[in-house]
Amino acid sequence: MPPTRRLGVAAALVDGEVVPGDVVLRGGVIDAVGQSMGRGARGIAVAGFVDWQVNGFAGVHFTDADPEGFVRAGDALARAGVVWAAPTILDTTLGRYERALAVLAEFGRDHPEGGYLGAHLEGPNLAAEFRGAHDASNFTDGDTRLVDRLIRAGPVSMVTLAPDRRGVMEMIPRWIESGVFVSLRHTNADAATCVAAMSRGARAITHCWNAHRRFSPRDPGPAGWALSSSEVTVGLIADGVHVAPEVLVVTFAAASGRVALTTDAVAAACAEGDRPSSRGPALVAQGAARLVDGTLAGSVATPTRMLRVLEASGVPFEAGVHALSAPQAAALGLRRNLLRPGDPADVTVLADDHGVLQTWRRGVRVF
Repeated sequence: MPPTRRLGVAAALVDGEVVPGDVVLRGGVIDAVGQSMGRGARGIAVAGFVDWQVNGFAGVHFTDADPEGFVRAGDALARAGVVWAAPTILDTTLGRYERALAVLAEFGRDHPEGGYLGAHLEGPNLAAEFRGAHDASNFTDGDTRLVDRLIRAGPVSMVTLAPDRRGVMEMIPRWIESGVFVSLRHTNADAATCVAAMSRGARAITHCWNAHRRFSPRDPGPAGWALSSSEVTVGLIADGVHVAPEVLVVTFAAASGRVALTTDAVAAACAEGDRPSSRGPALVAQGAARLVDGTLAGSVATPTRMLRVLEASGVPFEAGVHALSAPQAAALGLRRNLLRPGDPADVTVLADDHGVLQTWRRGVRVF
């Protein structure tokens, strides 16, 4: 029988409820919760964080990272409480998408427990009207042959696309057939077009309120579609920059249980206590990453920073923690993890100030 491991925590958030006592792990799963605590018990155990859009971290830009870069970023992500991450490949040529996927495939073969899921491809099928910080010269029209080409190049778990771009709507079923989760963003689609994309298999907006057609009373666009559709997962950057506090509260109220927090982190982002990196084209100041013209270019957020922003906005801690793992895990095909006995031993332990004390992946302590 596999040995047991105690976390030494004072409590755990189990299926949305705080349960006093320690947590015991055995063989890669949660063995027991609410156990007697030893002296010095500290922190609260929560389901390990899942980030479905992280462009880079700790000075590493995933689009052009080498295997050593994946190791360095993965260690830093673990220090930030992230158990599983979908490294985002974006804003590049088709050849570089393929090369980046090949590197990720190589890393996965050598490090099967490295904490990375298949890549999140942001593009190249996006709309120039809402390009954000992307270079629109890299955007292309849709072609179902592109799906097969990228799938052959390496592991893909998620794709973000614009359904209003020519030929893209026809790609959605092909992505779904390949086991890839489809999300919308960087799009000028109206709500009706989003509904049509959903009928073909799209089930999310990568991060609501940013880089898509604006919400209005008679043209609610992607945000209106996402908030009003119970089948849709609503991505959200709660870094205190991208979305106002009032809009955070509205989003959680309208899409209760369906909000998936995402860092949209860039290479300059780092775990608390680590030294920030200035790598990349974005300028980082006052907690935001921007291009020289002021356009937001991802974020330097961490999951725990987002928890603090939500708490200050009035969103309950339990709802914030749920939004850091459960919807993403469901979308990306991970086992459900509510920290119940039998659930995966993917655990993040937080201090009272939401700093990360421990991170566990499949019962192995990675921080």
